[in-house]
Amino acid sequence: MDLYRAHVLVCGGTGCSSSGSAQLIERFEEQLKEKGLEKEVKVIRTGCFGLCEAGPVVIVYPEGTFYSRVKVEDVDEIVSEHLLKGRKVQHLVYVDHKTHESSIQKSLKEIGFYKQQQRVALRNCGVIDPENIDEYIAFDGYRALAKALTEMTPEQVIKEILDSGLRGRGGAGFPTGKKWQFAAASKAEHKYFVCNADEGDPGAFMDRSLLEGDPHAIVEAMAIGGYAIGADEGWVYVRAEYPIAVQRLQRAIDQAHEYGLLGKNIFGTDFNFDIHIRLGAGAFVCGEETALMASIEGMRGEPRPKPPFPAVKGLFESPTNINNVETLGNVAQIILKGADWFRSIGTERSTGTKVFALGGKINNTGLVEIPMGTPLRTIIEDIGGGIPNGKKFKAVQTGGPSGGCIPASLLDIPVEYDTLTSVGAMMGSGGMIVLDEDNCMVDIARFFLDFTVDESCGKCTPCRIGTRRMLEILERIVNGKGEEGDIEKLENLAENIKATALCGLGQTAPNPVLSTIKFFRDEYEAHIKEKRCPAHHCQALLNYVITDKCKGCTACARACPVGAITGTVKEQHKIDIQKCIKCGTCMTKCKFGAIIKD
Repeated sequence: MDLYRAHVLVCGGTGCSSSGSAQLIERFEEQLKEKGLEKEVKVIRTGCFGLCEAGPVVIVYPEGTFYSRVKVEDVDEIVSEHLLKGRKVQHLVYVDHKTHESSIQKSLKEIGFYKQQQRVALRNCGVIDPENIDEYIAFDGYRALAKALTEMTPEQVIKEILDSGLRGRGGAGFPTGKKWQFAAASKAEHKYFVCNADEGDPGAFMDRSLLEGDPHAIVEAMAIGGYAIGADEGWVYVRAEYPIAVQRLQRAIDQAHEYGLLGKNIFGTDFNFDIHIRLGAGAFVCGEETALMASIEGMRGEPRPKPPFPAVKGLFESPTNINNVETLGNVAQIILKGADWFRSIGTERSTGTKVFALGGKINNTGLVEIPMGTPLRTIIEDIGGGIPNGKKFKAVQTGGPSGGCIPASLLDIPVEYDTLTSVGAMMGSGGMIVLDEDNCMVDIARFFLDFTVDESCGKCTPCRIGTRRMLEILERIVNGKGEEGDIEKLENLAENIKATALCGLGQTAPNPVLSTIKFFRDEYEAHIKEKRCPAHHCQALLNYVITDKCKGCTACARACPVGAITGTVKEQHKIDIQKCIKCGTCMTKCKFGAIIKD
């Protein structure tokens, strides 16, 4: 084994890859060779470090120096100064948004973004080369599979998962051990173990990052689950829009075969297990388990009524267990460290950790993993670094199109399954979109419902027609044509859809509307009764006004596409509201802040 005095870890997740991290690696290798350091320093492409806002990210070990927003032209300086002369490049070192402190003297765990996180599912992301099985094995990889196959019965494996309290991280939060128990109890010649990697929520990238950064963890967990329920074949259903994840997962499967960790007689036992990949075409409804199975079988991705449940009659009419990527990311650690260790993290009814894709109006956008029960305020203010540009926090939308909005008044609630449900939101798969004072909550509800209408498979009337009628009402409201009684119509439609839609996706589709009405009813009423958008967001309800700050520079008048602005040089200008098309060009062009939204 080659030994190196330093490792240069470069993020190879989708975000940093799109920002040019592959070119960084090439330049590092060129420069190291040029300086004669290629045998002393190794460059490694890893998975996502989590702090996507700071990408492309480069971390140099053993010091753990965190370089952010690294460009190709910065590589030469890092090599010549840090790797050759031992001097850290201070102007490239990550600076905390909230404290404005440089991380030059800090370890990774001391940085504000990471300090209150606890990585279990993401333990290897940003740490190992995801395409090197030897690195995964060096970090206890496949030890859990060996333990399960050689020291435990299938019943003991299931009991360990049951006792851990692990609940499904895909949205519903159903106890994973019970799922495995039901599938194991079904008697059949052939069973399947399926991984749901069809991550379709807007703003969500937890599963993608885990597959990109630690694909062997999913392969190992599926083999353990297959052994537990008596399955000898596994399927991963992953969307084709995730090419890096698909490539690394296939490589992990191939490497596991080469090492005898998949295939026949694994670890010298009579257990056989193989894994196949099926690419999805991006239909949101295929995240629902029965639609997912139909798609794997080559049929149209539509849900079917339950029962029978997949554990009894699933893929190819055989008993099937389905877990999402993040759920499986916890399995090997539970088998290795025990149920009590996992239960020691989180709360009594929500054990372990949860991964969130933190996005929207937040300084530290990225991937975070926190112990269940962590207050929402800690995620937004401490980990997320607060709201940019001095704006006020307004709400956070959790659970994607199936979730709800949590207002600022509930910022101190603990993030756990039951608490989020009690306030009209849900954990969901882990999307967390932060909203500030400039976001219109009526338009947010319209945005998510528009997504659901577009993605509805159309099989059942409540979802196909009911959500479209709700969307039409919301579009009228944001366009200034709302009527008295519209809020009540939305509530009535929502309750009927929740009670009658065929699958979970249709049943939860009204949640964003109901939660925004519950906590932001005054915004709906302002749109309908006063024809006013309190957030100054909805274009149809806006008026642009030129204040006395105007210097008469004429920039706005020259930029207006419809000639709605009049005035002479060095005199305050005026906007003709009847001509104004509310494009906002004038406000963009004004250098004096003289144009405001009214």
